[in-house]
Amino acid sequence: MSSPTRLPGLSVFLPSHNEEGNVERVVGSYLKELPRVTDDYEVIVVDDGSRDRTGAIADRLASADSHVKVVHHQVNRGYGGAVISGIRAATKPYVLLCDGDGQFDPADIELMTPFVPEYDVVAGRRASRADPLMRRVNGAAWSGLVRILLGITITDIDCGFKLFKRDKLDGMELRAHGAMISTELMARLAGRGAKVKEVDVRHLPRLTGEQSGASLKVVMRAFKELVTLYRELKAERQAGESKS
Repeated sequence: MSSPTRLPGLSVFLPSHNEEGNVERVVGSYLKELPRVTDDYEVIVVDDGSRDRTGAIADRLASADSHVKVVHHQVNRGYGGAVISGIRAATKPYVLLCDGDGQFDPADIELMTPFVPEYDVVAGRRASRADPLMRRVNGAAWSGLVRILLGITITDIDCGFKLFKRDKLDGMELRAHGAMISTELMARLAGRGAKVKEVDVRHLPRLTGEQSGASLKVVMRAFKELVTLYRELKAERQAGESKS
């Protein structure tokens, strides 16, 4: 087997809300995998106002290993807020978003690195989604709606496993608080001319903890934020056309 493509530096951030049963295992798996792809790495746990021991466990891991960092939200800001904090905390040339629920395999980074540096974003695509049927149906419908409204052609827009060149994220103003953050992120990257590659990755069953992405409150917030983003991007396009 050939050696995996090595990166000049990688920040991994893990949005985590009430993930006390997952955080130690997930961080440990990254600390084991990352030396295979880079000599310079950090794992950032974004504790998004957890009510359990997620923050305390993350702090203990950070005390034991200087590669681990923790960002604490005193109150829950939502998935979007956790992603924004993770991006801001990242310091390395490449940034990996990975949901903190343990449903992605860190070893799949090696499926992404061969496309660096040709592509600005390498987006995971869940080859076989390990979620309940309704969640899979909702995800497919959402991706279809995003393609129609925003012209984004990614087939699995909400996959929480994406590798970015950090300079493409610098100075980006992100506003979504909830699950719409992935759509906003990819739409704004498209506006910056980012070159994107999709790669099939594994999606693992959640071993512990509860999913919240399918709740009515989360879904309604996503639709509201999608309409806001659509109007904003449309206004920006029209302003650009009027200047040309």
